[in-house]
Amino acid sequence: MWGGLSVASLGDQVFAVVLSWSGATLLGTNSGYLAATQAMGMLLVALLSGAWADQVEHRRMMILADLLRCATLAAVAVAWHLNGGPLGWTLFAAAFLMMAGIGLYRPAMQTVVPGIVRQPEELPATNAMIDTSERLARLLGPTLVGMASAATPLAGFVACAAAGFAASAASTWAILRRGPERLAAASRPGVIEAVAAGFRALRPQPLLWFMLWANIVINGAWFGAFFVGLPLIIERSGVTAPGGRGGLAVYGLVMAGYGAANLISTIMMGSLGARGVSGRMIFRGNFLLGAGIALMGLAGSYATGPWLFALLFAGSAMSAAGGPMQDVTMATLRQMLVPRRLMGPAVRASMLVNQSGSLLAMLAAPSAFGQIGVAPAVLVCGIAIVAVGMIGLRRFGTVSAPE
Repeated sequence: MWGGLSVASLGDQVFAVVLSWSGATLLGTNSGYLAATQAMGMLLVALLSGAWADQVEHRRMMILADLLRCATLAAVAVAWHLNGGPLGWTLFAAAFLMMAGIGLYRPAMQTVVPGIVRQPEELPATNAMIDTSERLARLLGPTLVGMASAATPLAGFVACAAAGFAASAASTWAILRRGPERLAAASRPGVIEAVAAGFRALRPQPLLWFMLWANIVINGAWFGAFFVGLPLIIERSGVTAPGGRGGLAVYGLVMAGYGAANLISTIMMGSLGARGVSGRMIFRGNFLLGAGIALMGLAGSYATGPWLFALLFAGSAMSAAGGPMQDVTMATLRQMLVPRRLMGPAVRASMLVNQSGSLLAMLAAPSAFGQIGVAPAVLVCGIAIVAVGMIGLRRFGTVSAPE
């Protein structure tokens, strides 16, 4: 499963770079609507799928989600190849369907993980290992795009990403054949009850409840900074990387810096074990995430030439270091504190709230970025995340993992 997830994650990150860059070049500040479409895809799945998703064996659901994403990217690759380049409508269709696939895959995977871990104290390391595949992909995917952008058409990158999801589906199928495990509910709930069950599972845990709502700000600000702001800063400044490469190559290299710091931070989180599972760790991660984004905004406003590239790279890496500090810790706390039979609903509740915030932020992004400027808007995104970290540290800084 880990091997298949690693291959799929690499394809996902390759396509993420291609999608965000294509959106920025074709749509400008209106690429915020593309990110809003992504949020809408996951939002609708989180809202509507709970009434039936938990009736499907979880590994089968993972396979279906991988096949959906594989088919989507294969169709996009064919359309772009025939057209000779990206088509605007395919960006929106792919954004919606890819996030819908994640919305189906993630709750199923989060439910499977506690069942394959023998001891609760092994959960941080297991989550870190799974997270490592995604963080490594964030290093390798953008790096591959940056290095091969001059020789490979965008349709070629998309086709490679489709192959990654096919490989992931095949690996999960191989595991499924060894003997399915079923955790389906005894009866099928209605849509409202399925959503409410997730909120009820999180409500008794104050830290999880706070982060449920705080992620509205964090996710919205992250999408605004990295999906809209960063590619526009690079495109409009004409900045080049060492060697004179510009455009997509610069964006790929900056995001590779994000992936490298992501990977290092994830490995460190896994090595800490239960010692790293605390509210303090989460909100220190928020500080790093927000400070790095703020640095990118300041760089976009005041730096030029090689300094601009260096500061964007540094800000991206700083932000990335904070991500696993929140993500690994939150996944572990949720698996420790929420009953496994309610894990799927709890994850979907988190996705529902997170993507609602991202949707609202991205709908507002074109206007906001247009009125106050791209770089200043990125700075505001960073400040907002730092503010969440300060509030959270004051309220939940002493919370630690249950014994």
